[in-house]
Amino acid sequence: MLTNDTLDTLFTQARSHNGWLDEPVSESQIKQIYALMKFAPTAANACPARFTFVKSDEAKQCLKPHLDEGNVEKSMSAPVVAIIAYDTEFYEKLPFLFPHTDAKSWYEGKPDKIKSAGEMNATLQGAYFMMATRAVGLDCGPMGGFNNQALDDAFFPEGKTKSIFLCGIGYGDHGKIFPRSPRLSFDEACNII
Repeated sequence: MLTNDTLDTLFTQARSHNGWLDEPVSESQIKQIYALMKFAPTAANACPARFTFVKSDEAKQCLKPHLDEGNVEKSMSAPVVAIIAYDTEFYEKLPFLFPHTDAKSWYEGKPDKIKSAGEMNATLQGAYFMMATRAVGLDCGPMGGFNNQALDDAFFPEGKTKSIFLCGIGYGDHGKIFPRSPRLSFDEACNII
């Protein structure tokens, strides 16, 4: 069992941040996040997620015109904004990632299955990404609110990588978050049958 302090860090005291302290995130921290999150479960170990870490001022200026107005300031002030996306050709790596059977044939030439499996499994990896970010002592602020197609055209012009959501990472400014909103009770959200 994890300690209460660890559970607080990962869950009960963790918040989605909109404002950031002026403290950098290092390349080694980014690599540490990936080293943890790469163990996220995915169907057939497909690992379709691709992560682009927007850190430089130049890259942020490329990101900015594709953001909805409400996400501009929190993205531009974040030390790093991760683009969580999926590779539409993830199945090409299945002979290496899942050598137990011909899993590549499950997806090759089947765009609906590729999209469904890619988005679902990359989103699972994105959730692990947020937990790993918290585990290494950083905060995160996941967000939608951007033009996926325009962003994909700008960052992934080869056309095979498709964005799902963005996530600011850094040291959150606790003075810029709202009080925690309520959550549903167990009985409202769960059913044991």
